[in-house]
Amino acid sequence: MLEYGIPVTFTVLAWWFLTGAILWLDRLPTRTFRYSMLGATVVLGAALYALIDTRARTTPMGSYVAFTAALLIWGWIETSFLLGYVTGPRTHGCPASCRGWRHFVHAIEAILYHEIAIMVAAGAIALLTFGAPNRFALWTFLSLWLLRESAKLNLFLGVPNVGDRLLPDHLAYLGSFFRRRSMNALLPFSLTGATLLTVLAAGRAVDDAATAGASLGWTLLATLLGLATLEHWFMVVPLPSEALWRLSMRTPPSKPSLPPERVPCPPL
Repeated sequence: MLEYGIPVTFTVLAWWFLTGAILWLDRLPTRTFRYSMLGATVVLGAALYALIDTRARTTPMGSYVAFTAALLIWGWIETSFLLGYVTGPRTHGCPASCRGWRHFVHAIEAILYHEIAIMVAAGAIALLTFGAPNRFALWTFLSLWLLRESAKLNLFLGVPNVGDRLLPDHLAYLGSFFRRRSMNALLPFSLTGATLLTVLAAGRAVDDAATAGASLGWTLLATLLGLATLEHWFMVVPLPSEALWRLSMRTPPSKPSLPPERVPCPPL
């Protein structure tokens, strides 16, 4: 059981710690943001070096390092977004009267640069690992991207628990693009698809034909997909997901909480 228990535990702790660290940095005074971003960029450089160094290694350690490198690259993107450095050209929310296609376009504008950064990072990882035997960094990053886009769409379409308390004050306007409703048409497909991907990855992990490195890599990935599926369930079940990172959110915000800024939406 240790061959599966250790990577499962590692993934859960890495997911919890990385998320908590980013939430903690977001709640420090704004004067610290430049130093946080600088530190995250140094970590990004180390992650890219580790990815290149392990792309030809199919050992269990190679899988661990490639997986962790992808998490750290994703962490840089999330940090740059939540600190407000890479967001989008729209920096204010929409009034409740803004609906339909116009509202969707405004939501895209609010996160446009963030989405471009994700695409650039995915392309870079794909290029750096092209033809390499160890591509777990790419599969990890693509899994994070796919499930995060699913979560964003569900938040936009409407779910019971939007988790807007996780937003820092300077991004409070993004809450205007979240919608509270009991269900939306996409959510059942998102939950089913995420569960199916988790099962498929778990199946690869326990395949007798898999090498030790491959089995460990798929175990890491299956656990991460399972956590992403759990995050989707947090949108539905009446449990405050922010309780998982209560310690990280104890730091007082850099300024008093303000309601999301909303201005009239011009026609497209």
